[in-house]
Amino acid sequence: MMLKKPNFDYINRALAKKGFSLFVRVVDKYAPDRLLLFALNFLDQHIPNRLITLAIAWVEKLTPRRLRSTAIAAADEYVPDEVANSRKVCTILAAVGKYIPDELIPSESAERWENLRTKFHIPKLVSSRQK
Repeated sequence: MMLKKPNFDYINRALAKKGFSLFVRVVDKYAPDRLLLFALNFLDQHIPNRLITLAIAWVEKLTPRRLRSTAIAAADEYVPDEVANSRKVCTILAAVGKYIPDELIPSESAERWENLRTKFHIPKLVSSRQK
């Protein structure tokens, strides 16, 4: 009797679709526009540049390139289109994503990162030195 190996690609895709769909529904229904605007303005205006730079340095130090590459690939592959169609979710992802420097993205994931930038309308990095 041979045991059949589970299809992890199917399982990952189904879990991601259900999880992201639930997230989109919750944010679209319960997150007021004024709260999102306040949070995004707070991030841009009141979080010190040193803290953003420190957070980026910690991510670069603590997460291996392979894990970052896998996460970008999974986001590009598994995130359903309804996430990209949610104005509120795209706003949140774009506000946080603009602080991710290109040096943090593994070279093998550059094309997928560009796909995500286009899909979620993520602008280029806002340099912390400009503020």
